[in-house]
Amino acid sequence: MFQGAFTALVTPFRDGRVDYDALEKFVEWQIEQGIDGLVPCGTTGESATLIHDEHIEVIRRVLLAARGRVPVIAGTGSNSTAEAVSLTKAAQSAGADAALVITPYYNKPSQEGLYRHIKAVAENVSLPIVLYNVPGRTAVNMLPETVARLKDFPNIIGVKEASGSVENTAKIHELASDLVIFSGEDALTLEIIKAGGKGVISVTANIAPADVKKMVQAALEGRGDAARALHEKLLPLHDAMFLETNPQPVKVALKMMDRGNGEFRLPLWGISPGNEEKLKTVLAAYGLL
Repeated sequence: MFQGAFTALVTPFRDGRVDYDALEKFVEWQIEQGIDGLVPCGTTGESATLIHDEHIEVIRRVLLAARGRVPVIAGTGSNSTAEAVSLTKAAQSAGADAALVITPYYNKPSQEGLYRHIKAVAENVSLPIVLYNVPGRTAVNMLPETVARLKDFPNIIGVKEASGSVENTAKIHELASDLVIFSGEDALTLEIIKAGGKGVISVTANIAPADVKKMVQAALEGRGDAARALHEKLLPLHDAMFLETNPQPVKVALKMMDRGNGEFRLPLWGISPGNEEKLKTVLAAYGLL
């Protein structure tokens, strides 16, 4: 269940509110395109700006739209341990297949603090948990040794590794080979799969789900030449998705593709005119416009 190409879903807004109808239509398109799984309420879903009722409703609506056709890993992390526990309990009650729990941002806890934070979540739910390590966002790196300590909890089943280090992935695989490792950076997915990863939680899959799925599938099946060709084809899209802070470029891209309106929650706000032109050029060259 927990391998392949998963989309880190954007959250559509309209006039300041979550556009649940657009979200459900977007989920349907993702599944039609063959994506392996969905991840609502992660970084790309602007989870830090969702109030709790919205957060839980987004998860519920994605599950409703998916109808069990693909697994749903619900983002439930917070920089408050109590909030992370509460959101993860709510995701479990809603019927999520797993929870994605980010390391606490802003607080900058020690490795022991990270361990105790995740431990508190794991002990309060039976839901499978995927750890989420993204130091560029949180200012703290969960070390492979800490991941290895946490694997002893039976419901901790994987990690989304977005440290930018393939060596980190290899070390996690060495110390905790029973955990499923997802790439958290599209451009590194192929190398992370080579280092023991089982898939990706992808930003680019919002705009090109079929090709991201094909690339990951080829890599997992050991079809190296096909995987490399698809990786190189996708690379301009991966780079374009990070012309500015995610999810700003991907939401602008979806608007250009007539699959969104480009609305954000402050403090996020569009991209510069120069980067918008660069993004349009990349999308057109790829055939998405």
